[in-house]
Amino acid sequence: MNRIHLHAMRFICSLLGLHFLQKEIKPMIKAKALTLLLLAIFHNGVNANSPSSDQIEFFETKIRPLLANNCFACHSQKAKSNGKLKAGLFLDSYNGLINGGDSGSIISPGKPDQSRIVEAVLYKNEDMAMPPKGKLPEDQIELMRQWIEMGAPWPGSDNEVVAEGTNNNEPYDWDKFRNEHWAFKEIQNPNPPQINNDTWSKTPIDNFILSQLKQSELAPNQSASLRNLIRRAYLDLIGIPPSPEQVNAFLNDKSPDAFSKVIDDLLESEHYGERWARHWLDVARYSDGHGGFGDNKALPQAWRFRDWVVNALNSDMPYDVFVKKQIAGDLLDDKDPVATGFFVVGPTYNSDGGDPEAKAQALAETLSDRVDTFSRAFLGLTAACARCHNHKFDPITTHDYYSLAGIFKNTKNIDAPVGNQNEIETHNSWKRAIDELNKKKNKFLDTESKRLSINRKEVEKKLPEESKIKLNQIRSEIERLKKSEPTKPANAHVLAENGSADMHIALRGDLRKKGELAPRKFIEIIGGKERKKYSEGSGRIELSNSVVDPSNPLTARVIVNRIWGWHFGQGLVRTPSNFGTIGEKPSHPLLLDWLAFNFVKEGWSIKKLHKVILTSATWQMSSAYNKEKFDKDGDNKMLWRYNPRKLEVESWRDTLLAVTGELDKKIGGSPDGEILNSKRRTLYATISRTGDRFQSDAFLRLFDFPAAVSTSPKRSSSVVPQQYLFMMNSAFMTARAKHLGKQLFDSSDNTSSIIESAYQRLYSRSPDINERDLANKWLGDSPSQKNWELYAQVLLSAHELIQVR
Repeated sequence: MNRIHLHAMRFICSLLGLHFLQKEIKPMIKAKALTLLLLAIFHNGVNANSPSSDQIEFFETKIRPLLANNCFACHSQKAKSNGKLKAGLFLDSYNGLINGGDSGSIISPGKPDQSRIVEAVLYKNEDMAMPPKGKLPEDQIELMRQWIEMGAPWPGSDNEVVAEGTNNNEPYDWDKFRNEHWAFKEIQNPNPPQINNDTWSKTPIDNFILSQLKQSELAPNQSASLRNLIRRAYLDLIGIPPSPEQVNAFLNDKSPDAFSKVIDDLLESEHYGERWARHWLDVARYSDGHGGFGDNKALPQAWRFRDWVVNALNSDMPYDVFVKKQIAGDLLDDKDPVATGFFVVGPTYNSDGGDPEAKAQALAETLSDRVDTFSRAFLGLTAACARCHNHKFDPITTHDYYSLAGIFKNTKNIDAPVGNQNEIETHNSWKRAIDELNKKKNKFLDTESKRLSINRKEVEKKLPEESKIKLNQIRSEIERLKKSEPTKPANAHVLAENGSADMHIALRGDLRKKGELAPRKFIEIIGGKERKKYSEGSGRIELSNSVVDPSNPLTARVIVNRIWGWHFGQGLVRTPSNFGTIGEKPSHPLLLDWLAFNFVKEGWSIKKLHKVILTSATWQMSSAYNKEKFDKDGDNKMLWRYNPRKLEVESWRDTLLAVTGELDKKIGGSPDGEILNSKRRTLYATISRTGDRFQSDAFLRLFDFPAAVSTSPKRSSSVVPQQYLFMMNSAFMTARAKHLGKQLFDSSDNTSSIIESAYQRLYSRSPDINERDLANKWLGDSPSQKNWELYAQVLLSAHELIQVR
């Protein structure tokens, strides 16, 4: 093989991520070896195309319904059997899509601009404009482009396991799912493994972790340093680092429960709710509105739901109550309508006119969002994938989907008064009094109109003096009342009841094409075939009871896995919103069940769960790298160390303001329009749904803030040059550096003491010798304020400040 071929092969390996093969390519590689290498590359390339769980959800909830509604009537096996197949093109299978029709292939995976299907839906070529009944809305065309850009994944096209039916007309083998799939089995209370000579474990959590580490021939890291431990705890529980005084107080506390007391103090902090509310708001796809096409309405009162979550977490509201209130808070005995903002802060689509198809599509998309958010958030299931057909992978039928969708179809979004009940009733009485006077005025004019036989519009001109005096008295009373309006109660965006009818299955997801009736009830895989129908109003009360019922094995597993993931960076199940067959299996299934069982036993207390996790040796491990352990378990699935990771953008920005002494710690209230110009915590930013309305959106997006268009299972984490350019050049970072630099310049201490103080303040540690030498060389003997400001910007931009370890 010549040198050109050698470099080409190495380049191909690099592109495909086969770095381990690059080293094996030798200049004298033989033909047989080359053939094997090409086969290995080809095999890897094929496997790399298997759809991820996110791609599958995107296809099932966005693309398959789009194709079904607009293409299958003319381009499917059913169309062929009906004699309606057009152009020999099948769009109901992956092979049909790739093979194309009479005119050849219509799609180039990864290349939307070279795909003829995109050309067709853009209506640029009159000879092939599709669908023939009219151009697709722009948002649907964009969905198609996104799908092709990601490689046009089509679940079930290769080796994907697709849920199969049985021979008794059942869509799934229900018993097999209940007995064999881990998520649908009853939650057990396993005994923690007993390990000989175990001097490491502190809580039952550690027994489970250590047992699997030993099976993998791994040993846990030693404990983190006390300084790392307290810094980690502060960032984890309240999202800002400890002050030097708080660190020293902990280091000087020699009592055996010193760290336990730190945890208790942090859990009692009002800032705990701010930090952990943001986690849940990701799941709730929280925003202040300003969505895209069909969903561009602002939600100026959305922040009331955000504050409700903060207060619920601070008060350690039991999670089962937390769930029930978000589903049906307006219907419970202790009415709490603001909680139902969980659904209302998401997208509510409206058609752009009176077109029946557009109206049906808008309603279908809204219901899909409600079902998707509900099922993924509380149950860890992708029920919205059953909108057009039975779920291809999980035991969720179209009946299940429309049973749930029917509940939300019987609701409406309203702005309801909230706050002091006396205040609300006083204002309502005032409104009723004005309404009564207006009715009295209109009745008087109607009567006079009839008595005088004068048109109602002309009657006031013809009234006798006595009648005019009476009319003026009524109007004066109305004006007097208007001027004496009592304090107006606040409003919140909430759900309200709007009917009690069951919904028909929509054939191929089209609400205008009604199938059989799907009575409102819980999903069959959990509730069973004989589960009760919902009959109380919309059914939300009964739905909330089904979700937290002790026989439901999903709810407790889903939330303890989320909380574990928010503490460790990855859940025991690494697909926290997908516990189905294409989601990942739990790395420690017995531990997951132990956590879920005891979580319910302890009254669904999230704070107690925090305490159990943070007092474990597992959470307190060092994050130090170890090559031998990394080679065995590079992604740390067995938890041999604490996962070092970047802070979420909110905690990082809040940390910057905290260490410079600028952070405004005021709790709650309406959002700040542009958070980069505010000193409040990032939680209080105004967020647009599409992430492109405000300057703050661009900043948040740069640091991996999730889009609020749908529920977000977990944050992505990127390291890109633009992030560090922001640290070097942005007005926000420059302002922080100037503020801190001036404080350092104004200090009366000597340079060495100031450097020590800065490190303690920013990183909760002392600088090492090299860091001191570099600082002294840069600052010189008599540093100017400008020098201190530049030095401060370097310290504030360091990776250590954006990392928890």
